[in-house]
Amino acid sequence: MVSYAEEKVNRARSTLRTLMSLPTEVKNRTLLRAAQLMLERKDFIKEANEKDIQYAQEAGLSPALIDRLLLNDKRIEGMAKVLRDVASLPDPVGEITRMWTLPNGLRVGRMRVPLGVVFIVYEARPNVTVEAASLCMKSSNAIVLRGGKEAINSNRALVEILKEACREEGFPEDAIQFIDIPDREIVWHILQMEGKIDVAIPRGGESLIRAVAERARVPVIKHYKGVCNIYVDDEADLEKAYHIVYNAKVQRPSVCNAVENLIINRKILHKFFPKMAYILGKAGVELRCDEESLEVINSDPRLSFVKAKPAVEEDYYEEFLDLILAVKVVEDIDEAIAFIEKYGSKHSDAIVTENYSKALKFIREVDSAAVYVNASTRFTDGNEFGLGAEMGISTDKIHARGPMGLEELTIQKFVILGEGQVRDNFRVPSHILKEWDG
Repeated sequence: MVSYAEEKVNRARSTLRTLMSLPTEVKNRTLLRAAQLMLERKDFIKEANEKDIQYAQEAGLSPALIDRLLLNDKRIEGMAKVLRDVASLPDPVGEITRMWTLPNGLRVGRMRVPLGVVFIVYEARPNVTVEAASLCMKSSNAIVLRGGKEAINSNRALVEILKEACREEGFPEDAIQFIDIPDREIVWHILQMEGKIDVAIPRGGESLIRAVAERARVPVIKHYKGVCNIYVDDEADLEKAYHIVYNAKVQRPSVCNAVENLIINRKILHKFFPKMAYILGKAGVELRCDEESLEVINSDPRLSFVKAKPAVEEDYYEEFLDLILAVKVVEDIDEAIAFIEKYGSKHSDAIVTENYSKALKFIREVDSAAVYVNASTRFTDGNEFGLGAEMGISTDKIHARGPMGLEELTIQKFVILGEGQVRDNFRVPSHILKEWDG
């Protein structure tokens, strides 16, 4: 297994110089051909996916997990669209982001270059294979893919199609490596490969991410969980608030950008919360309420059907990933921000307000990867942000934060253009030059 892993990583690494100088036209052409092949070979993909679905059903995996595994026509078309979208984006490689001239005449600039070999470890969703590979291809990174065993057949089929497009269009196919042995010992070994793996990116549950972070000797870009918060201010447009909170909780509760804590300004509690609780109750949302918000529900007979119970402190730290929402009443925006700082996970947080100064204060003081004013947290996604796709959502503060697209898969190096300048005018003594010249 050790030799297998090292061969995969070495193959990926061997392509880096070629990738660095690969024309954008070749990258785009390969991505577009891959998109075409995805559509042409739908049946091949679905046949492979059916094996994974059958395994998942026999293993007793949850319906939610099986749904993440499923590749139907719509989802295959979605993967093809990701490939086309990434092809349409500007190529960041080689971009000079800034250039300035020093008093001594040196021109100093910063240029975007690939990170190198990216190792991505992910679970369940086979579309991650296409998203991650496409972003690395466009940003001239090599990638080592290790998906979950439950999607191994689907992932193998998708990688086969990507490699076929590479062969046809002149893209180095060894830049895409797939670990098709479902043994975690291989993962732990690759995470030790300093100097060969430039960055590891885990995508999945908190336990997977912590395991990768704890075992890795290479840099890891991560987010542990998404405890997202929405604060409804006393100067909020309540019609906006109803839709924003409903969307953020109900549309897809099992994802990391769904809201988990609803924070309400005390001044609007009795005006806003009864209707909001009614709306959420109709959607089957269970509410974990503090004393004040629970009293609102208990005192209104129209809300007798709403599932609500007293919140415990642990609820405010919890990423429910379900139709459950914790509720907290606060005095003002300062208390709301303090609550987010204590219980949030620095992922995505929102304020609903019509007060410009409060919105600006929230943006400046909430220390999260994505901060919203009058919008649902559900938009924290690479495709929704116009990045084409994403490698993941980082809550780290070094290198990348938020959805990781093409630019986040590059690093900047300094480029210095001179005309013979030497530091402190320290030159070869003239008498030595004369001696040689004779």
